[in-house]
Amino acid sequence: MTRPQRVVVVFGTATEIGKTWFGAATITELVSHGVGVAARKPAQSFDPDDPHPTDAEVLAAATGEDPALVCPSHRWLRVALAPPMAADRLGLPPVLLADLVAEVEQSWADDASGPATRVGWVETVGGPRSPIAHDGDGVDLARALGAQHLALVADASLGTLNAVRSSLAVLEPLGVPVTVALNRFDAADALHVENLRWLRDLDGLDVVTSPEALATRVQEG
Repeated sequence: MTRPQRVVVVFGTATEIGKTWFGAATITELVSHGVGVAARKPAQSFDPDDPHPTDAEVLAAATGEDPALVCPSHRWLRVALAPPMAADRLGLPPVLLADLVAEVEQSWADDASGPATRVGWVETVGGPRSPIAHDGDGVDLARALGAQHLALVADASLGTLNAVRSSLAVLEPLGVPVTVALNRFDAADALHVENLRWLRDLDGLDVVTSPEALATRVQEG
């Protein structure tokens, strides 16, 4: 497979915000419309005693890929800390940004699924400035991969405006379109509706409230 036609890098405004669930649902929607998706999680850290699937396994289930292709086996860090901290705790070599980028690019080049893959879906860890390597964070990863679209997954309730604005302050300098996705949005919740109005009407942001809508944005470019 050649490099995907469009590289989308996905952030959360914080850890446990639901970016993997929202991303997997968006991928499922894209695939249902005939869009090939190659999902990548350059590194993941997790509690090995947690019975839930890892992020790589959730994304792989959506794309039909092998979880070890989504995230290389040696990047499965079995400590629930940021990847570079987990590597330190486990006594592993430093996690370097250039290595993560090279592994993602090589995995796309080696993928035998064919040239029809239009979207490379790359999920970061935590928020935009959360370290994914000893020498780089999510913003650095997006820049190094030449991302063409960014998705920022946020909660829809209290703290949403500050979390979104703070994240965009470091994402917008990349000069790449950003779509804000409000996870767990409830149209019957007055606060959720008001947050949506503020972000769309007052801040002028591109905001969606469903994986289906995010899939449309990704297809539109």
